[in-house]
Amino acid sequence: MNLTQRIITILMVVLGTMATRFLPFLIFGSEKPTPALIQTLGKILPSAALGMLAVYCFKDVSFSTGSHGLPEIISLILIIFIHSWKKNMLLSISAGTICYMLLVQMVF
Repeated sequence: MNLTQRIITILMVVLGTMATRFLPFLIFGSEKPTPALIQTLGKILPSAALGMLAVYCFKDVSFSTGSHGLPEIISLILIIFIHSWKKNMLLSISAGTICYMLLVQMVF
C-alpha cells in the first residue's frame, strides 16, 4: 500500500467506527425510550456471541488422540469457576486463555 491508500484505509475505518457509535443515538435520540426489541437484543447477543465462540473453539478438539482435550477441558472448568465466583467476563476469559496457553506450552 502506498501512503494515499493507507490514509484512505484509516479514514474509512474511522468513519465506520464513528458511524456505528453515533448512529444509534441519531436514530433513537436521548428523549425517546429504547425500543423493547433493541433492549432484548442487548441482553441476548453477548451470550449468543460467546456461545458461538465456545462452539468454534471446541469444534476441532480430538478426545481420542494427543492430550485428549484435557487442556481445553481444564481451561473451561477454570472459566466456569471464575465466572461463577467473580461474575467478571474479562477476568474469566483472560484466566482461561492464560491457563490454556500454559498447559499447552508447558504440560501437554
